[in-house]
Amino acid sequence: MGERDLLTVADRVQLLVNAISDETDFPPVVKFFTPDANATWLISEVDPDDPDRLFGLCDLGLGYPELGYVSLAELSALRGPLGLPIERDEHFKSKNSLSVYADEARAAGRVLT
Repeated sequence: MGERDLLTVADRVQLLVNAISDETDFPPVVKFFTPDANATWLISEVDPDDPDRLFGLCDLGLGYPELGYVSLAELSALRGPLGLPIERDEHFKSKNSLSVYADEARAAGRVLT
């Protein structure tokens, strides 16, 4: 799966709009996950100067989800323990802002969606 498969053009546009907005807390645009592990990413923005650099809630399944940056190229190349690639959750519809998901994730030790 390549980078283009994880994000649509509409996703890229919304991520950029979020990044250049005066607001600071957006609902996640996309959710990625490992089908063979417990990692989850809720992505809300892209770096306007570097389209590979995404911002969101990152949970590697170790009990310490955190807000931060992740490389789209690295996500695209990542494979879980069974060799399965990262997937996009096609059914994910954000119900909260990223900060609400982050607060819930810190309390639970994992991303809850």
